[in-house]
Amino acid sequence: QVQVVESGGGLVQPGGSLRLSCTASGSIGTIVATNWYRQPPGNQREFVAGITSSGRTNIVDSVKGLITISRNNAKNTVYLQMNSLKPEDTAVYSCNVVLLAGTYWGQGTQVTVSS
Repeated sequence: QVQVVESGGGLVQPGGSLRLSCTASGSIGTIVATNWYRQPPGNQREFVAGITSSGRTNIVDSVKGLITISRNNAKNTVYLQMNSLKPEDTAVYSCNVVLLAGTYWGQGTQVTVSS
């Protein structure tokens, strides 16, 4: 079995920063890529950023310069560093881990940007 767990969400004031983590465990095998998505209240889930096993990154244009994605292969963990957060960044952030055997999702972590 594969488990994917997100952490690091919470309440932050506008202009603040958060670092989210996405950790995979279990019968992982080879990780092809890890992707972050977010779902704002009342909206559809949208892609935010992704990183391959070789470190190639893809970040959606709307958050480029505000978000950094990185990985620690030894810990099977991918980090999403978010800076200069705005209220419109409020969402449930979830990640998926793409393995050779399939794609696995975590439960998500809530990020709320509010004063």
